[in-house]
Amino acid sequence: MRVAVTLGLPDRLRAAATVDLLAAELGVNPTALELLLGHLVTLGVVDRVGTGYGTTEFGAHLCADAGNGLHNLLHHDTAAGRADLAFVDLAHSVRTGEPAYPLRYGRDFWTDLAEQPHLREAFDRQMTWRIRERIPDYVAAVDWARFPVIVDVGGGPGDLLTAVLTAHPGLSGHLVDLEVGPARQNFSGLGDRARATAGSFFDPLPAGGDAYLLFNVLHDWDEGQCHRILARCVEAMPEHARLLVVESIRGMGISTEMDLVMLVHFGGQERSLEEYKKLAAPHGLVLEQVTEVANDRSVLEFRKHPI
Repeated sequence: MRVAVTLGLPDRLRAAATVDLLAAELGVNPTALELLLGHLVTLGVVDRVGTGYGTTEFGAHLCADAGNGLHNLLHHDTAAGRADLAFVDLAHSVRTGEPAYPLRYGRDFWTDLAEQPHLREAFDRQMTWRIRERIPDYVAAVDWARFPVIVDVGGGPGDLLTAVLTAHPGLSGHLVDLEVGPARQNFSGLGDRARATAGSFFDPLPAGGDAYLLFNVLHDWDEGQCHRILARCVEAMPEHARLLVVESIRGMGISTEMDLVMLVHFGGQERSLEEYKKLAAPHGLVLEQVTEVANDRSVLEFRKHPI
């Protein structure tokens, strides 16, 4: 199915076509293409239509405009699809505890995104798709009104921060990420209440916020890098501020598959509550509250100790 998506077969075969015509259009071997199509018939992705093949109703879920994120996850030249190919070297990750991605591509995932803008754009689309239907849940789960200024650290396109500021007209927000173009577009209707600054969470962060938000950040990194990120947050936080960490928590409904995805792609991991407490403790952060959201993620609220 990954190859079918990469070749664009589900989209192209919405209008049935013969093998010879398809092979000529795609520049592929007709015999091999027919073997692939035969297996796609077995999977129910395409069906025989006269002398050719056409996409089935089931196969239409793999089209680029299906709205379910599958095309972006499976295509070989998107961030997720490219990263999943590194699973062939899962044994390396299990032996060493290191990501397999650099072994396959010669550089880590984040360097690849920085050097190939189309991968970064695909990654942002993937993240947007993963949370877009659940954003109202996150807006409702936290008493955001307590935080006049929210600093969204590594906030990507800023979908969550935009929704929070829209729901709370008295708040303002500051997003920090390496690429801020999409966030600035999202913030266009918020006037001077939202700003985006290009930067890394390994560098000094904007000081003086009332809440610092790390949404799906820490699970991408090993312990050493997590400590660097947390140190930057604590450095910028006033004594009264809170650190809000949104992650899937091991032992609280998270799929075990994601443990391996984090390992192979990034060298990171999903963590238990106790592991997050242990990670935060050297930075003087104490877990104050845990709120489960959308069945697979939780908001962990940390305060500085002592208050």
